[in-house]
Amino acid sequence: MNVLSVVHSDHAGTGLFASAVADAGHHLDEWSFSWSTAPPRPLDSYDAVLVFGGAMHADQDAWHPWLGAEASWLQGLLERGTPTLGICLGVQMLARASGSWVGPLPAPEIGWHEVELTGEGRADPVVGSLPERFDAFQWHHYTHGVPDGATVLARNPTAVQAVRFREACWGVQFHPEVTESQVLGWIADKDDPPPDPDGLVREVAEKMGRWNELGRALCGSFLEAAERLLARAA
Repeated sequence: MNVLSVVHSDHAGTGLFASAVADAGHHLDEWSFSWSTAPPRPLDSYDAVLVFGGAMHADQDAWHPWLGAEASWLQGLLERGTPTLGICLGVQMLARASGSWVGPLPAPEIGWHEVELTGEGRADPVVGSLPERFDAFQWHHYTHGVPDGATVLARNPTAVQAVRFREACWGVQFHPEVTESQVLGWIADKDDPPPDPDGLVREVAEKMGRWNELGRALCGSFLEAAERLLARAA
């Protein structure tokens, strides 16, 4: 498969998922709607799409005019049934493309927070690869609604944490793609400091190994689901 990684920041790229895609025998291109360069190949020629996070928010078109073009393109992916997985800003953009609202949380969710799968999530071919309950690494200031026809796959008291929008499209609010070096860079960013930087650094050292195992499992399950969907459509 040819997989496109849509990124929004040099500090919030494909991360762990790059090696997971390569290990599964697929080709990955990374590109951003914010770049002045054309994508490596026509956007609609990719077999599967990953959409990652960023420092901007899904409703900030006034500061990032390219967000509208990305939302329109994502709407097309949803309509065509292109296998897609959105992460953090990515899931919020998919919610926007589905006609749902996006908006700020009362307080940001940063660090490790428990997430629980719903019954639908446990049965899901992608999100069901995760444990029924797990501590997820979070870093988000926004959340989103659940559009008509979508299925909530995971949640916690703060926000919806995983959604299947249509048969071929998933989104998660947490960050399964992050590496330890990525997170340490976020913690050091003075523009968006976490509540307890030193404590978070200690938790990252303790928990990142297991978290990366879960991230690889989630990415692998998505790629396998994409392969099945593409084979069925052939």
